[in-house]
Amino acid sequence: MELKRVGAIVSMKGPEATFTGQVRVEMLSTPPAPARTSCASVTFEPGARSAWHTHPLGQTLIVTAGCGWTQCEGEPVVEIRAGDVIWCPPGHKHWHGATPTTAMTHIAAQDTGA
Repeated sequence: MELKRVGAIVSMKGPEATFTGQVRVEMLSTPPAPARTSCASVTFEPGARSAWHTHPLGQTLIVTAGCGWTQCEGEPVVEIRAGDVIWCPPGHKHWHGATPTTAMTHIAAQDTGA
């Protein structure tokens, strides 16, 4: 068993290649093989968002704080709030982030497929 105590997880700036605006990422779990599921807590400051992207095996988002937006390619923007759970199917092009005036935090979990 591995226990990560509160305050022990390093927070890093979201890479500019995959995010716009101020984004903070805290990797919650990156277990060694053969495990393949990773998860992170991602905080988007107002106006920040991810780039359009896909996940080969899908992604689950659990909104833990604030209010944000998400959009799937070809569909309208959808508001998401704390407590909402979003499933992005494999290969489904989408983005997610904060609204222009409200920060949003979610936990993102995905199978790396490696």
